[in-house]
Amino acid sequence: MRQVARCWTVGVLLPALWVWSAQAQSVRETVRDTVPLVQPALSADASPPGANVPGATRTIGWEQLIPAGWDPYKDLKALNLDALKDNDPKAEEALKKMRQMWDNAPINPLILGQGVRLPGYVVPLEDLAAGIKEFLLVPYFGACVHSPPPPANQIVHVLLDKPVKNLRLMDVVWVSGPLSATKTDSHMGVASYRIDAKAVTPYQDKKR
Repeated sequence: MRQVARCWTVGVLLPALWVWSAQAQSVRETVRDTVPLVQPALSADASPPGANVPGATRTIGWEQLIPAGWDPYKDLKALNLDALKDNDPKAEEALKKMRQMWDNAPINPLILGQGVRLPGYVVPLEDLAAGIKEFLLVPYFGACVHSPPPPANQIVHVLLDKPVKNLRLMDVVWVSGPLSATKTDSHMGVASYRIDAKAVTPYQDKKR
């Protein structure tokens, strides 16, 4: 599966923001465990096979969900890690502030209301016998599950009219439907966007 070479989509380890006292570790270890692991987002260059959605549907990438000029690392850059000692409260405060900023990440208003097609990984929000009707779409493998939630503007809440069977955790799919700025705060992460899905189809690389 081909992936975008340059993408700064990242996550912060949410549990660590609430259990600082449970582990005595250096500031460097804290930052290494909680902030900046760059993950390449899924490519939007391929075409979804058999996805015939009525009306004009625009294929977008995850970078288009981010408004121009928004810097997810703003607060972290202002933190001089070399000058801080172990368990410095300034580091704790900065990381908490960064998580809050990411959970309230701004949206890109220029793409709202459009019919879009976006590739991503499935994070189910339910487990029903009839199938999955609601899930989060995330840009890279493990987000919200094996690694912490990315910024909210890099998570899309997907709703389907009917449950879909055979859809599993971390399946790679194309989701097509109208994009709205509907914020969702779930147990798996905060999403700034929602797609009322008209189609969910397997993601395939052009070369395969």
